[in-house]
Amino acid sequence: MTGVAVIIPARYKSSRYPAKPLAPLVGATSIAKPLIQRSWECATTIADPASIWVATDDERIADAVRAFGGQVVMTAESCANGTERCADAIARLGIEPEIVVNLQGDAPLTPAHVVTALVDALRATPDVAMTTPAIRCAQSTYAHLVADQVQGRVGGTTVVFGGDRRALYFSKRVIPHLPPDAAALPFPPVHLHLGVYAYRPDALRRYVALGVSEIEQLEGLEQLRFLAGGVAVGVVPFEPIDWDAIELNNPTDVGPIEAILKSRGIA
Repeated sequence: MTGVAVIIPARYKSSRYPAKPLAPLVGATSIAKPLIQRSWECATTIADPASIWVATDDERIADAVRAFGGQVVMTAESCANGTERCADAIARLGIEPEIVVNLQGDAPLTPAHVVTALVDALRATPDVAMTTPAIRCAQSTYAHLVADQVQGRVGGTTVVFGGDRRALYFSKRVIPHLPPDAAALPFPPVHLHLGVYAYRPDALRRYVALGVSEIEQLEGLEQLRFLAGGVAVGVVPFEPIDWDAIELNNPTDVGPIEAILKSRGIA
C-alpha cells in the first residue's frame, strides 16, 4: 500500500493485563513469540516493513521489537491512548504519509484484506476523519463476548452504525441488545469492532486538539472522542470472516488465539 504508514501502539502498563505486549503466544510450530512480534508479523502482510513502526514509551517493549528486527519510535508517556500515540509517532518521525494505519498491538489476527478495505474506503470518503471495521459476529464470537460480559470481564468492542455507514456508538458492552431469537442465530446481528483504524494525518492532529471526552473516559474507547466532537467516523462492514478475529484483551484470550494460530498454520 503506497503512501501508507502503519503504526502499532504498545504500552506496558495495562490495568487489565500488565506487560501484555510481551505475553508469549504459541503458534503452529510450537514456538512462542511475544504478542508484539505477532502483531508486527500481521502488519507485514499489509505493508512493507520499512513503513511499519511500533510506537511505545517502554524500553522493554522497544528491546523486544529490536530483537526481532522491527522498527521502534519512542513516544511520550503522556499519550492517553493509541490514537494519541500514533499522532505523537508521526510528529517524532517527521513524516506526512497520505494515510496512517493504527494496527493495535493486541490484534494479531487482523486480516490483511480488512486493512486494505479501510484504506480504500478512506480514500473514497473525504468527509470522514477515519475508517474502522465492523465484522458481523459468528455465533462463536458472539458467545465469547457475552460470556466475558457475564463474568464481568471486558472483552471485545461492538459497534452500531447507520445506513450511511457512519458510526453511531461503540461500546465494551454487547450492543445492540438482542432478543433470544436473534441471539440464537448462526450469525447474530452484532458487529465486532476490530482494533484497527485508518486516518489522514490531519485527523490525528484534530483528535489531539479535541481533548479527552467524557464518554471516551467512561467506556475506555479512544474512538469515541471523534463522535463526542461531532466528527464523522466511517464504518466498513464485513460479513463474518472464516476465523474468529479475537483480540487479546484478557489472559483468558490466550488459549483461543493460540488455537486459531495453530488452525491457520501461523508459525
